[in-house]
Amino acid sequence: MAFRFVRAFTASPTSCNHTIPRLLSTALLASSLMAFSVPNAVAQALEPTLIAQNTAIEPNSAAVGSQTEDPAFQAWLAEFKREARAKGISQEVLENSFKDVAPVKRVVELDRKQPEFSLTFWTYLNRSVNDARVKKAQELMAKHADLLAQVENKYGVQARFLVSFWGLESNFGSNTGGFKVISALTTLAYDARRSDFFRGQLLGALQIIDNGDIATSQMTGSWAGAMGQVQFIPSTFLGHAVDADGDDRRDLWNSLPDIFSSAANFLSNLGWNDQETWGREVTLPAGFDLELVGFQTKKPIKSWQALGVRRADGRNLPQADVEGSLVLPAGLKGPAFLVYGNFRATLKWNNSIFYAIAVGHLADRIEGKGKLLAKAPANDKPLLRAEIKEIQALLNRLGYEVGAPDGVAGRQTRAGIKAFQRKSAIPADGYADVELLGRLRSAAAN
Repeated sequence: MAFRFVRAFTASPTSCNHTIPRLLSTALLASSLMAFSVPNAVAQALEPTLIAQNTAIEPNSAAVGSQTEDPAFQAWLAEFKREARAKGISQEVLENSFKDVAPVKRVVELDRKQPEFSLTFWTYLNRSVNDARVKKAQELMAKHADLLAQVENKYGVQARFLVSFWGLESNFGSNTGGFKVISALTTLAYDARRSDFFRGQLLGALQIIDNGDIATSQMTGSWAGAMGQVQFIPSTFLGHAVDADGDDRRDLWNSLPDIFSSAANFLSNLGWNDQETWGREVTLPAGFDLELVGFQTKKPIKSWQALGVRRADGRNLPQADVEGSLVLPAGLKGPAFLVYGNFRATLKWNNSIFYAIAVGHLADRIEGKGKLLAKAPANDKPLLRAEIKEIQALLNRLGYEVGAPDGVAGRQTRAGIKAFQRKSAIPADGYADVELLGRLRSAAAN
């Protein structure tokens, strides 16, 4: 995401209520955060439906007590405090925020944790969008209809999507994370792996406290510093959070006006268009050119119609002046989706195709639409991380350079898979599964 601090601040309905010293210190901090801004949930390194499970596990019980006296940590902390003071953070906030703070062992463990296997699209979707969550979303949509309508009218983001993001990020506020944000971010800023990024987020968290939005003791979130009912990291909070209830605080933990307005403001700044939906499930004709699949190809709906793409139930695509791209989250054997600009905006919130489809599908279900027409295969088996590494190693051995095997089927790996599939005269969807692994093993053996 692009860091829009100046735009967000000047557009805030409560910006004139802030004191001049607060304006100056916030402006100083903005430049330091500019380099660290990323999509909202990328820093968490976990899919949102799994974050809640991890943040609930012994959040702060694994602090290394002796580290408070560790000379290296104390020297680092003293230097960080000097930087924070130079950027306008008050001495009082620094003293209160870092009292007895020490690196938290559990945070480092979660940052290093690598899942044994990846979730399949179907497993992810079924966990994210199920009947119980749909029912809860519909109940809350009705309960908060007036407030959601006000937010929708002001920011141009449909209410059903706001409720969908709310549901996926924190299960409608029931799980916002149990870690003390300052302790967690201090741990990650001190740790060498991603210290620059988290140093910027720690400065941002302190600025939020210094602004008076939340007290240090009440600032809780995920192990990676995502906060509140819509799980904003500090740079996203500073750039897009809104004080909608007029109490001179941006409270994303307790105030639904602030929560909904902040989410809507963020999405609006990311390019959301309330005149469009997110996308729809479609079917592809036999022999469809798979080189057209992906975000590199964007065509008007009428062009996709001419190429034989239809709605999932076989009907013609709608007649609308909208451009879209095709995505196949589970390969050619899985469902196909024609996605529009709001899908791309969702990816700026969380750069995960699974997540973006779940947001859109939950919003559709809230509106009363049915489940996907495509069905999950009976053998919907995820690949082990070791199996993905083997796929990468085999691709390298066969001359398809995909980089050092890391167990993550990213863009380079998918490109290598496509190249292998083309040479093998099979549909080049770039999808890694058990069948592909078997083909690669056979090719390498010959």
